[in-house]
Amino acid sequence: MSSYKFIISGGGTGGHIFPAVAIANGIKERFPQAEILFVGAKGRMEMEKVPAAGYEIVGLNITGIQRSFSLKNLLVPFRLLGALLEAGKILRRFKPNVVIGVGGYASGAVLYMATLKGIPTLVQEQNSFPGITNKLLAKRVNLLCVAYTGMDRFFSLAKLRLTGNPVRQEIAAQAGKREIALKHFSLDPSRQTLLVIGGSLGARSINESILAALPSIQKAGLQLIWQTGNGFDVTAAEAVRAFNDPAIQTFAFIKEMDLAYAAADLVVSRAGALAVSELCLVRKACILVPYPFASEDHQTHNAQSLVEKGAALLVTDSDARTKLAEVALALASDPVKRAGLEQAIAALGMPDATKNIVDEVINLMPA
Repeated sequence: MSSYKFIISGGGTGGHIFPAVAIANGIKERFPQAEILFVGAKGRMEMEKVPAAGYEIVGLNITGIQRSFSLKNLLVPFRLLGALLEAGKILRRFKPNVVIGVGGYASGAVLYMATLKGIPTLVQEQNSFPGITNKLLAKRVNLLCVAYTGMDRFFSLAKLRLTGNPVRQEIAAQAGKREIALKHFSLDPSRQTLLVIGGSLGARSINESILAALPSIQKAGLQLIWQTGNGFDVTAAEAVRAFNDPAIQTFAFIKEMDLAYAAADLVVSRAGALAVSELCLVRKACILVPYPFASEDHQTHNAQSLVEKGAALLVTDSDARTKLAEVALALASDPVKRAGLEQAIAALGMPDATKNIVDEVINLMPA
């Protein structure tokens, strides 16, 4: 066991990084002596988040193509070539048993070189609509672990494994937390609580909608846990202060997301893959507001996959300022609708996702 080595590559966003760390933790639980090396992109958030989780990471000098015209795009081919050469050196030096990619620029370079060298490879695709890196790699890698049905539209059915997305263990473990959560946020258990989250960076359309709806939220008797993200937190805090209501609370960032979920009766959220997977596991009635500029518009695809199963409501980003608060207040006053959403979304949760992915990694390892 001490000789087992794994490379996990990718990043760029929390939606890639947190599943990657969860997979690493799952491997460590199975093989405590295993060596795990992360490979990311220099200057991206994985270079900070991965060491904070206790793992070693090396960075490739690689960037993607800018969507708007930029002279930096002229450097992309040269950086890609350099990243491929550096990835090859890392693979020769580290000699991994399996290489795992979670999406992102670095992942493409590392997995491509691994396939050239005949090293077993696995891609973990978080979204219902894959990114360009994973689409390009699909024909070369050995396996693709996915979180949604119907992914044979993009990938070979023979390579697909429906595993789910890894979710932080403290969020998945919700049993018995509601009372603790209500005490943590100093909330009244006899009142409903609305949780609003737009990701760690916030979401302007959601924030502006909630800001305008604060009088209606208070009038409806709802309690509010509102993660605004950096940049809107001061505006929100000033607005909330005027209501002098301790049950209406704002946070730039909520560290104890497990407790925030446990306290909530309904949730407004972006539709990133990780957020959707968390909502399925915590079984909350939710309204999804997809970020419209996500690559390949994958957040809209993620949200639609739930809406089609009666497991969520969807409000477009362009409609959020005029419709979101109305939809949220209507859902808060309709216990039958909430119960139906909770039942439908609970059926989509995959609590054993990390174990499932680690099983597939082990199956790829040479005998």
